[in-house]
Amino acid sequence: MIEVLAKLGRGPVFLAGEILECVITFTNPLSASSTSASSEMLAWASAQIHCQFHASESRVALPPSDGGKPDVQAENETVFVPNRGERGQCILSTPPKILFCDFVALKAIPSALLADSYCETLPVDGPPSFRGQSVKYVYKLTIGCQRVNSPIKLLRVPFRVLVLHGLKDYQFPQDEAVAPSNPFLEEEEGLKKDSRLADLATELLMVATSRRSLHLYNISNTHGKMGTFCIFKTVYKIGEDVIGTFNFSEGDIPCLQYSVSLQTEESIQEEFQRRRGQPVSYSTHARHQEACLHTAQSSFSLPVPLSSTPGFATNIVSLKWRLHFEFVTSRELTGTCVVRGSQSEAVTWTGVEQIQVDTFSWDLPIKVLPTNPILASYVSQFSSTNSISI
Repeated sequence: MIEVLAKLGRGPVFLAGEILECVITFTNPLSASSTSASSEMLAWASAQIHCQFHASESRVALPPSDGGKPDVQAENETVFVPNRGERGQCILSTPPKILFCDFVALKAIPSALLADSYCETLPVDGPPSFRGQSVKYVYKLTIGCQRVNSPIKLLRVPFRVLVLHGLKDYQFPQDEAVAPSNPFLEEEEGLKKDSRLADLATELLMVATSRRSLHLYNISNTHGKMGTFCIFKTVYKIGEDVIGTFNFSEGDIPCLQYSVSLQTEESIQEEFQRRRGQPVSYSTHARHQEACLHTAQSSFSLPVPLSSTPGFATNIVSLKWRLHFEFVTSRELTGTCVVRGSQSEAVTWTGVEQIQVDTFSWDLPIKVLPTNPILASYVSQFSSTNSISI
């Protein structure tokens, strides 16, 4: 038996355009029946990155795919098919890389291991990782290996990809001496560029999300003005908090209750809709609700989850973010009822028993961008280490 272990050194979240590095280790562990002469023969091993696309048949109408050969593989076949047995379509893949293709013997001793490093640049023109109600985009690194006279085994390492628009068009300076470097460290050219790409992404995100300007909105319905809403920015990174305030003191009609929901809007492009006028799918990621009668000011704070997907658009689906407001207002000024027993008794204040109300909603679009992939790795559902026995 041979154990194959794959470990992503930096974590399971990457930016499109970064270099994914994975250390792959093959070991032949000792067992009760092992001897010093027992060994296992590995024929070959290869690795490849691919993105699988899966669409809901009830929501998405995809064009018919080209007929190909059945997804089967004989035990003695040596063809590496990374997406064998996967659901959906493989819409993106990198060239396969051969780790080794000659016969390698691994003896069953504690120090017997074979390690290799796989490095590949993630394509910048692919979609981000996304699991929606209509479509899914899933990235995986698949490692295929085969023992002599044994079937092919596949080890799949799922990871998450964030896409930041603007990195694709960036040109690195030709004069490398201008870029900061450490003379005591020797870095490969690819790793230097990858580090600068991450630094550039952090800088672009900081510039885009740090701009603040006062946005004031008057909230009203057919009966008059209810109040004003204030927000200082409409561009956020995943992991940030969306903060807003209400001012009801200048309103003509009282607000009894309000709720704010942080939502994503998943819509299928018209040419791929299963039926005309297909409704948009909404998902709520955070919600705040408050009773605000006789309240002059109120505020809310809604976190954008680190595990959520920033806004994006492909030829099939688009994802947008918004704040969805719901208000409950009174049709007339609502006061309090005074109950007096006598002049000497205490005054009891009670609320009115019935109020005629109106409800209305309002949507405010916002923009959500990616964040530093290292930060997103802390809450990722994927593991940095995966293994299989062959």
